[in-house]
Amino acid sequence: MGTGWKNTKYTGVRYREHPTRKHGIGRDRYFAIRYQKDGKRSEEGLGWASEGWTAEKAALQLAELKRAAQTGEGSQRLREKREIEARKRAAAREKKEREQKESLTFDAFFAGTYLPHAKSNKKYSSWKTEEGLYTNWLKPIIGHKPMVTISPLDLERTKKKLKDAGKSPRTIKYCLATVRVVFNLARKLGVYEGENPVSAVKLPQENNQRIRFLTFKEAEALFSRLKGKSVQTNNIALLSLHCGLRAGEIFNLTWGDVDLDGGRLSLRDTKSGRSRFAFLTSEAKEMLTSLYSDQKPHELVFSDRKGNRIREVSNVYARTVEELGLNDNIADKRQRVVFHTLRHTYASWLVENGTDLYTVSKLLGHSDISMTQRYSHLGDNTLYRAVQSLEKTIIAKHKVEDIARKLGKP
Repeated sequence: MGTGWKNTKYTGVRYREHPTRKHGIGRDRYFAIRYQKDGKRSEEGLGWASEGWTAEKAALQLAELKRAAQTGEGSQRLREKREIEARKRAAAREKKEREQKESLTFDAFFAGTYLPHAKSNKKYSSWKTEEGLYTNWLKPIIGHKPMVTISPLDLERTKKKLKDAGKSPRTIKYCLATVRVVFNLARKLGVYEGENPVSAVKLPQENNQRIRFLTFKEAEALFSRLKGKSVQTNNIALLSLHCGLRAGEIFNLTWGDVDLDGGRLSLRDTKSGRSRFAFLTSEAKEMLTSLYSDQKPHELVFSDRKGNRIREVSNVYARTVEELGLNDNIADKRQRVVFHTLRHTYASWLVENGTDLYTVSKLLGHSDISMTQRYSHLGDNTLYRAVQSLEKTIIAKHKVEDIARKLGKP
């Protein structure tokens, strides 16, 4: 590569020139130094003139190494010096990273990293709820604190503040769950190394299972009123009641998910994380058939006015429920009629009609049949009818035996 070594006016310093590369008006020069070490002649390369090296700078480096050899202090070889400097840089880098971790506040991480991540990976309603909980309840207490200083005691204070404000156990639990996922992401990204403080906090127990479902008369009145207000809202509600679908599952439906000939829907990316089929009643099938008009498989079955995915149920539904007085004088939220009541009604009607809980669980897409146990009491009528049937059989058998005795037959 070079054209041979050339000496400089400095003893022990020499260079070679690059065959083609220029630096200034001349060729680029590579400098090296030679010296005695433990009776042996050593030579070490320094670098190119284009990298800042000069004959004078090389001579100073050589003098420093010789001085270290005479005094026994410092690096006596350039390689040793470079290794020491590399270790110093690594230590400085580690110190800086540690200081950054120790000074990273919950607010800085939530706003700068977690929220953008949530917006990219979660449903709009989910990250929006977390953002609201953070702004209203978490930020005033732990937002300013470095994450490494946040303790279970801080979270207990948050729990108390929420409880004193009359917030439900579900809201408190959701708030703490938000803190947990923020810390989990920080640990995953390597900006937080401690234990998740939420793991040492007892989460409040909640019972948010809805126990209200519609009667046939209430459902008839609801849909009769909806038809005159919003055809799309009526159709969405109909699909929930007749197929047991969640609102989000309906909003995600594309025409590629609809099998009108087979009478079923393919549900992908559901709340449980599993795909499943939902089966159409004749009324639901008729409704979807009326909407279909050579749509493309990727097109949404229901969309907003701009053709985009619907984010939430129209308030037409809630207004209609209020107009019908379905929630009059009802304080318990579990007894109030909301859109999810339609899915709950679907399950309740199935159980009342004698469908076993395992089948209902599969139709609802529950990941655990224990989630379906809330409907178990509705099967009492079926059990009662079974006992009544047995009783009739026993009575009939007794009657036959009485007649036989009267006739003198064994």
